[in-house]
Amino acid sequence: MPLYPDYPFLPKRFDRGGGIGLSYLDEGPADAPPVVMLHGNPSWSYYWRHLVAGLKDGYRCIVPDHVGMGLSDKPRDADYRYTLASRVEDLDRLIASLDLKGPITLAVHDWGGMIGFAWALRHPGRVARLVILNTSSFPLPESRRLMWQIAVGRIPLLGAVLIRGFNFFARGAADLGVARPIPSASRKALLAPYDSWANRRAVHRFVQDIPLKAGDDAWALVQQAEAALPSYRDVPTFIGWGLQDFVFDQDFLARFVKELPNATQKIYGDAGHYVLEDKHEELVPAIRQFLDRHPIG
Repeated sequence: MPLYPDYPFLPKRFDRGGGIGLSYLDEGPADAPPVVMLHGNPSWSYYWRHLVAGLKDGYRCIVPDHVGMGLSDKPRDADYRYTLASRVEDLDRLIASLDLKGPITLAVHDWGGMIGFAWALRHPGRVARLVILNTSSFPLPESRRLMWQIAVGRIPLLGAVLIRGFNFFARGAADLGVARPIPSASRKALLAPYDSWANRRAVHRFVQDIPLKAGDDAWALVQQAEAALPSYRDVPTFIGWGLQDFVFDQDFLARFVKELPNATQKIYGDAGHYVLEDKHEELVPAIRQFLDRHPIG
């Protein structure tokens, strides 16, 4: 019986260096077209469970838990730099270790978008298809202010108390990030890796690493990813979006639609940030159909 509902997968381990273990799923035929699924904050590979189940008979599903997240190790700050650049390096090392030398499909959600698009900067032409779900590959628009639900997590001391002490961010996302409540057992599984002050370190560090201005650690990478976005215009792209997302809202969606006008779109007025929780019954077959319709090569 699986430890987590709808997650009958056996995670694998990869040493990303320094003895830090990164947990990841590798489901499906080894010679099938690879689909790399990247979660954001504060979720983990569990978020992609329905899509993995819907694809693994014909696609190789690679789904890492970022360091400090999910079932991966949760190192101290002295042992790991919790930055966007570190996330990109982790992904690069994992993909290299799996000998994925050909084109891949990137499926991204939340901060996974920045990680994926930043990784693609290192490997021009490797991304053959895109699946974009409530995410970003560009800075917060100048006309926008950081949402208070996130901004409060960046306040010294208070942010740590709320996010690491009271699990404010992960619990809030599980409840406010959906339009329909997540079933109790699934909600418990989504939150399971973040069960203590120490195990919520990465959740807090992700919030702190959001780049808002020049000089922030991730700023240059985000700007480079933004500049590269139009180059994906002719890459087959699927956009699935929940409009009740108060973070990655219609402004973010509009930017993707503008830059990638040929994308297949599934837009839901009755879905939130965790769009795969709200709409997996519709999104999974739609994404499968999209991938089947646009074979690599």
